[in-house]
Amino acid sequence: MTLSRDHSPSSAALGRWGEEKVARWYVDAGYTVLDRNWRVGAGELDLVVTKGRTVVFCEVKTRSSNRYGAAAEAVGWKKQRRIRGLAVEWLQRNGRSDTIRFDVASVEAGRVMVTRDAF
Repeated sequence: MTLSRDHSPSSAALGRWGEEKVARWYVDAGYTVLDRNWRVGAGELDLVVTKGRTVVFCEVKTRSSNRYGAAAEAVGWKKQRRIRGLAVEWLQRNGRSDTIRFDVASVEAGRVMVTRDAF
């Protein structure tokens, strides 16, 4: 992780580091990573994983502290609606008709916490 002059990681570097930790968490739990940072005009899906016949769309939030609130609190209804739309587009483009689930993973102070079926 790259450190800035004030010795704290940049937001982008911190986000990438958190997404990597969450991806490893899923792999260790028996999931296969299908996509990371999948982008289209409407936005981005942080992490798409699968296990069995379930495709999981995971929004990852990373914080160095909870000074500005818990990471998972940053996924409000507007963000949820956008992620649902992106998930439909991802499924169509990839020819998938699996069961789907939406998780929110937060990485705070290096600790991964995954909320399954978050919305």
